Amino acid sequence: MSRQESTTGGLPDGSHLSSAEERTGAIAGRAPDLDSEMEASEPTLRLTGDGDGTRDGGFLNYASIESLVTDTESSSEDTDIGNMEDLEDFDNLFTSGESGSHYPLEEEEEGEEDEEEEEEEAPQACVRRSEVNHERVSADEDQALEDWVSSETSALPRPRWQVLTALRQRQLGSSAHFVYEACGARAFVQRFCLQYGLEGHASCVNTVHFNQRGTWLASSSDDLKVIVWDWMRQRPVLDFESGHESNVFHAKFLPNCGDSTLVTCARDGQVRIADLSTMPYCKNTKRVAQHKGASHKLALEPDTPFKFLSSGEDAVVFTIDLRQSRPASKVVVTKEREKKVGLYTICVNPVNTYQFAVGGQDEFVRIYDQRKIDQNEKNGVLKKFWPHHLINYDSNADVTCLVYSHDGTELLASYNDDDIYLFNSSHNDGAQYVKRYKGHRNNATVKGVNFYGPKSEFVVSGSDCGHIFLWEKSSCQIVQFMEGDKQAIYSEDQFIHLT
Repeated sequence: MSRQESTTGGLPDGSHLSSAEERTGAIAGRAPDLDSEMEASEPTLRLTGDGDGTRDGGFLNYASIESLVTDTESSSEDTDIGNMEDLEDFDNLFTSGESGSHYPLEEEEEGEEDEEEEEEEAPQACVRRSEVNHERVSADEDQALEDWVSSETSALPRPRWQVLTALRQRQLGSSAHFVYEACGARAFVQRFCLQYGLEGHASCVNTVHFNQRGTWLASSSDDLKVIVWDWMRQRPVLDFESGHESNVFHAKFLPNCGDSTLVTCARDGQVRIADLSTMPYCKNTKRVAQHKGASHKLALEPDTPFKFLSSGEDAVVFTIDLRQSRPASKVVVTKEREKKVGLYTICVNPVNTYQFAVGGQDEFVRIYDQRKIDQNEKNGVLKKFWPHHLINYDSNADVTCLVYSHDGTELLASYNDDDIYLFNSSHNDGAQYVKRYKGHRNNATVKGVNFYGPKSEFVVSGSDCGHIFLWEKSSCQIVQFMEGDKQAIYSEDQFIHLT
């Protein structure tokens, strides 16, 4: 309650003056004026109360009001008004201030009005100062945020691909790589927009993946289903139960198999395969590996239709060869000193398929070489990368996703409650990151990250805010920011048609 409300809320009204008004006709004749005087003098009544039991909560009681009325009567009787029956002259005399006995009352009322105005102006001045301070703090925070976002960026390079020149060369037959170059052009990335919305899952979608030709799109969800879409016609081709018992985190087409084999992993730790060639007549899936914790990611070997890797929160990496009677074999158990490190992500170097990188429940990006894994020497790790500032303080940052560039020379790592970092995979053990991408939010779930472009010209990631961010890789500048969903974006996949 404000100070003004406390001052006026409990004052007596004009009904308490009825017994005093009956004592004299003069006072009864101007009862409305007396009421207005009482209301005008309310701040004085409030300030004199002490709340000691003789007053009602700090206000004057009935006896005090009666005493005030009696004083007013005697003051009025002493006024030389001539004929008391001429009430109009009395009212004019009282209100005009000609009677000297009423000067103090008017001065008191004027003083109280000044005090009220000062009391009203004081909170307003405080509010104005508070608003100004808030605006100043907000402006400082916005400037600090802008400075922080731009602190590790550089100016956008001039476009390497000129639209008119490329079109003219294609018409003349001198450009054999028009589509290849156009897919990596900033001009097209900045024109991205939502093309289709595919509805079919009953719960959140955790991953999407294109087949090699880009004609089908596989999606998996917490509803335990996998849907294969003909995305251009916006309709499902296949819709089947995955066989998992909990959230399906990843689903991928194996390469060079005619889009006949799909592999999945889930929160239940299972890795399963689905033979799409037998569907819809046979909708059974087969378990090929079992982690003791959730399995978030699978890593395919390029051009290999029967071999891939899986990782899990049990810190284990499996290699799975579908040609074997027992497909899964343990490659490594990820440890930091003697403590196991649960894994969220895994990826294979597309140029050197013996090497793979993993990330999980600490700040390290670990690279292994399957030919050189020795658990007795650095726990089998070939090299480790990490943002050095995350070691200098007690950080809970985890690696939620890793991905190699198209030629295997660069490695992207997305950290929860932090940013996206780019490492040079050829650098020595312990090397610092070379680029940092800021602006998105990775907190609510395990977020993905990916390169975009035939030469990995851009970095793309989802965000808790439901938007998709695209950064120009070399400058770290945000070049596209578009709404993808009303909730968080978990995963991204790219397909570039190069014909």
